[in-house]
Amino acid sequence: MTTRFFRLLACQLLLLFACAQALAADTVDIVHAHIEASDEGYKLQASYSFDLTHDLEDALLAGIKLSFTTEIELTRPRWYWADDKAIAERRTINIWYNPLMRKYNVQVAGSIYQSYPTLEEALLTIRRPGRWVIGPRGALKQGETYTVSLRMFMDRQALLKPLQVNAINNAGWQLSSGRRTFMYRAE
Repeated sequence: MTTRFFRLLACQLLLLFACAQALAADTVDIVHAHIEASDEGYKLQASYSFDLTHDLEDALLAGIKLSFTTEIELTRPRWYWADDKAIAERRTINIWYNPLMRKYNVQVAGSIYQSYPTLEEALLTIRRPGRWVIGPRGALKQGETYTVSLRMFMDRQALLKPLQVNAINNAGWQLSSGRRTFMYRAE
């Protein structure tokens, strides 16, 4: 009786562990996030860790463009009113596969695209994007402390309309991070 109980318990724990790993595979981890002041303005330097699901890799190979969006918001708490939203920005990076050239293309919104021979090289551009100017130099008050909220996700709204229905109902098309918050003292 006890060996049967322990076998059943071991099977349930293995199933729970497998489900937890499957759930973790569909998330984006924000590995590093840092804001720095420069002459151009305030720049975000961030890096992410994620793997594409099997469904997303299949969609890429079928020629579907995937969009990854980063949202950042800097707010300053006020005791007398709602928090002051100093900066709220979004940036989208698109990735698609060209079957004729057999290359993966990555484009930061508003700029030219770059081609890569492998998916891993293309994903490295998305996982470690370059510094991004999120606001002009005078957008923040020097010496004030701001709460930074950062999020990165695969933008299902950027898909073609017929694919959006599938993406909403299919867990393999859902890839996002939770909101990461940290404090930044304006320089």
